[in-house]
Amino acid sequence: MIDLRSDTFTKPSPDMLKAMFNAQVGDDVFGEDPTVNELEKYCAELFGMEAAVFCPTGTMTNQIAIKCHTQPGDEVICDKVSHVYIYEGGGIAFNSGCQVKTINGTRGLITAEDVVSSINPDDVHKAHSSLVVLENTGNRGGGSCYEIEDILQIQEVCKEHGLKLHLDGARLFNALVAKKQKPLQYGEMFDSISICLSKGLGTPIGSVLLGKTDFIKKARRVRKVMGGGMRQAGYIAAAGLFALHNNVERLAEDHQHAKQIAEALLNKDFTGKMMPVETNIVIFEVLEDYTAPEFCKRMKEYGILCLPISPNQVRMVTHLDVTNEMVKELLETIAAF
Repeated sequence: MIDLRSDTFTKPSPDMLKAMFNAQVGDDVFGEDPTVNELEKYCAELFGMEAAVFCPTGTMTNQIAIKCHTQPGDEVICDKVSHVYIYEGGGIAFNSGCQVKTINGTRGLITAEDVVSSINPDDVHKAHSSLVVLENTGNRGGGSCYEIEDILQIQEVCKEHGLKLHLDGARLFNALVAKKQKPLQYGEMFDSISICLSKGLGTPIGSVLLGKTDFIKKARRVRKVMGGGMRQAGYIAAAGLFALHNNVERLAEDHQHAKQIAEALLNKDFTGKMMPVETNIVIFEVLEDYTAPEFCKRMKEYGILCLPISPNQVRMVTHLDVTNEMVKELLETIAAF
């Protein structure tokens, strides 16, 4: 099967498995796992931030950050299709006791003007606006990417109004490669950053939360409360180190594959509107007699798995387990569809 449902379906390569097998480990809750410590140090230095903490999932790193930046009764500002809002099980309310003000952005991206208009006045009748969350790349925006200048403008608004700024960087390395941006630029703009290792980078598990030393100290306590304290976690941290050293630049190949798929789909009468393809996600409408679930069912008959994300929208995601040969087969299938 050619699995395009998500880049979370990647499996460790033989070399990654070898690195995991040979990892030096200890008890991470005691701070004694050398491979976890190495991963956290590497990530913090890569982004020019003071410290980092390793967690099982990106949802946990996002939720820890929100908890650390807010107080119960606060309000979190984000786009209406943000992962933290629609895909994390109501965690903002459950974990942090906060409400959310959503912005109707463009493909999951918001502007400084959007943020300004969303900040509540200093009024006892209103929730206290305390945090802005950006997502880069934007999952439901079709892998959309922020420009650095746009983030800088949002950062300036946050500073002016005393708000913290968090980045859900689940696919941040895709944005870095596509836009030719540098990790250090991001470390200078955000109060905290979550980076996921188990999507396009190909690890089986793991995300890292970055921030200032005091913030990460607090984050470790919240991680423990959430049940995220791991013991000999170096075996999975080794996969993260391998991915960061070997699988970042090759993301450009995934982006090229996505563009090839998009071009083939746009030549078909059954394809309606398609979001711009900037990275490794292709989101398009299906027309004619198809619904999205029916289209995906038909594709499965040809050995291709894709994901219906609305009644008429389909998502395809490329990743390191989607080879050139698989893309060629997919393009031939689409042409004959």
